[in-house]
Amino acid sequence: MAVCAALAISGCATGAGTAPGGSTPPTGAVKSATRVGEPFVLARNLAVPWAIAFLPGGDALVTERDSARLLRVTPHGRVAVAGTVPGVEPYGEGGLLGVAVSPSFSRDRLIYLYLSGGTDNRIVRFQYSGGQIGPLDTVVAGIPRAAVHNGGRLAFGPDGMLWAATGEHGDAGLAQDRGSLGGKILRMTPDGRPAPGNPFGTLVWTYGHRNVEGMAWDDAGRMYATEFGEDRFDEVNRIQKGRNYGWPVTEGAGGGRYTDPELTWSPEQASPSGAAIAAGSLWVAALRGERLWQIPLSRTGQAGVPVAHFTGDYGRLRTVVHAPDGSLWCATSNQDGRGDPRAGDDKILVIPLR
Repeated sequence: MAVCAALAISGCATGAGTAPGGSTPPTGAVKSATRVGEPFVLARNLAVPWAIAFLPGGDALVTERDSARLLRVTPHGRVAVAGTVPGVEPYGEGGLLGVAVSPSFSRDRLIYLYLSGGTDNRIVRFQYSGGQIGPLDTVVAGIPRAAVHNGGRLAFGPDGMLWAATGEHGDAGLAQDRGSLGGKILRMTPDGRPAPGNPFGTLVWTYGHRNVEGMAWDDAGRMYATEFGEDRFDEVNRIQKGRNYGWPVTEGAGGGRYTDPELTWSPEQASPSGAAIAAGSLWVAALRGERLWQIPLSRTGQAGVPVAHFTGDYGRLRTVVHAPDGSLWCATSNQDGRGDPRAGDDKILVIPLR
């Protein structure tokens, strides 16, 4: 797709236009005309908010990684605690991570969570009734967990299937082991069985991942994922059925039998976590990079030159989601042990798009 351009823009700094050295966007890529408004703080004093998912009606469910609390946040900034999720054992990068709302929520009232227990990461679900957490049912167990590289993003795709992003928990070899759930993107039915059409007859959709924490789909159903590199290249990948994305054999573009990324950054510019698609762009929340990346997408899904917003203004950014009103909601992660907490951290920001 845009492999050569990916390498050219891996050093892209704040701003728009051409990449360093005068490189131009890949053929077919377009510069987004979207105007990004000034963020405002919707909620503050949260404990490492990790994921956000919207309920019908516009309220959002927010997970807190270290407290294991599930919050309900209204578009007006009211925060209520649904409860503390049982069985969560926060440690390092693990804890209460992803959240997804059933596409049939109005009928089944089901909420899905990705959490770290004592020995594994797992996906659970419960019926959300009366604003409280119901009894948990395990959907998938046995996802490797450790202090690092737990993945954790959870989302329903446009196909109605449940998708999960996992990490290799610091054991790089697991990423190439199709029998392991670590270092993978998983696709499953809502009750946790391998989804019809999966390439290997298991939960695995793609493999060779180091640590994926962001997933997003465009209007054409094309899927993108963000991935933490080790020393050289963080990545945005186009996710395609059965592909091998190369870790630990390659980091960044490797060619050959491995699928190259759409674009890369150096880790100090990114450490990309959450991802969302809105207004013709892919938006990526950067932790170490302390910025929100905007990546314009062409009609054919090619990535243009990234544009950085709010560099250093709010510290580490963990997640970004497209809200029902068209804005972006973004959560900071300055209380996660690696950031520099500021007054009111952690926060949920609302970013208008015009």
